[in-house]
Order: sequence, then structure tokens, then C-alpha cells
Amino acid sequence: MDPEYPKPTTAGSSFPRNAPIYSPYLNFDPAYINASAPEYILQEGAGPRRGRFDLCFAQIGSCVAAGSAIGGVRGLIHGLGETRDLQGSVKRSQLINYTMKSGSSIANKLGSISVMYSAFGVLFSYLREKDDDINTVVSGALTGLLYKSTAGLKQSGIGGAVGLGIAAAYAAVTSERVREFF
Repeated sequence: MDPEYPKPTTAGSSFPRNAPIYSPYLNFDPAYINASAPEYILQEGAGPRRGRFDLCFAQIGSCVAAGSAIGGVRGLIHGLGETRDLQGSVKRSQLINYTMKSGSSIANKLGSISVMYSAFGVLFSYLREKDDDINTVVSGALTGLLYKSTAGLKQSGIGGAVGLGIAAAYAAVTSERVREFF
């Protein structure tokens, strides 16, 4: 601790009015910490920006949680319409069944789409050694193609076009050049 300032005491105040406040739990002067710039703990060679592989776990989890919430609400609304004539514990059980079945179904769909998209994105970022909008758009198109591949060539093409459109819109909204424009 800096000998210029007195140590904190609990009885009475022995601090000068303009002295910095020390915590009794700190073993150093907090003035030495540069609070003006954020500090990151990074691996060697890593930048302050998280890579695509780091972000994919949050993306997958968010998609599963969002799918579960959307599906649960959808199932609840559908269940309320279907169980209009039921009463009591039978109605409650049926509502829970509708909610859980729809919630898990949509969560699985969005989760599997997100896993495919993330896997393509990580693969392209490692192959091209860049993380840019091209990876995003190509990953979205290939995800749509692969997700709908079991439905036939026409449906696979439609899925690829939808994936391409969603990924292109996302890339356009999050692009640095677009942010500078607005």
C-alpha cells in the first residue's frame, strides 16, 4: 500500500477528503489498474475478437432455447384450441403434452440447423483462414441444401435458396460496411 495514505479503519474516518478509497480486501493500490481500457485474457496469438468456433456454442444454445420457447408457445396455443371441451387434470395433462411435444420438436429442428450452419462456418473459416461474410453466406446456403436434402432435389434447392437468403440478410445487417453507411 502507498505509505502516503493512511490505512482504512472502521472506527472514525482517518482518510483525507481527497484520498482514494481503498478496499480492505485489496493488497495493492487500485490506482495502478488502468481502468480506461478493457482487459482481456487471451491465448497466445489470439486477438480481442472471439472466433467463429467460440461463437458457435452460444449460437447453437440460443437456437435451441429460442426453438423451445417458440414451440412451447405454439403448442400451448394449439393445445388450448384442441382441449376446449376437456376439464381438470385431463386438460392440464393434454396442454402439457402439446406444449412439450411442439417445444421439443422445434428446438430439435432449430438446433440441428444451427449445428450444421456452425460446422460449415467453422470449416470454411479454417479452410480460407478468414472469417468474413462469404463464409456466412456459403454456410447458410449449404445448410439449407443439406437440411432439405432428404426431401428431393427441388426441395433441397429451395432450402438452399432460403438459407442463402437468410444468411445474406444477416451478413448485410451485421456488415461493417453497412453500419458505416447508416
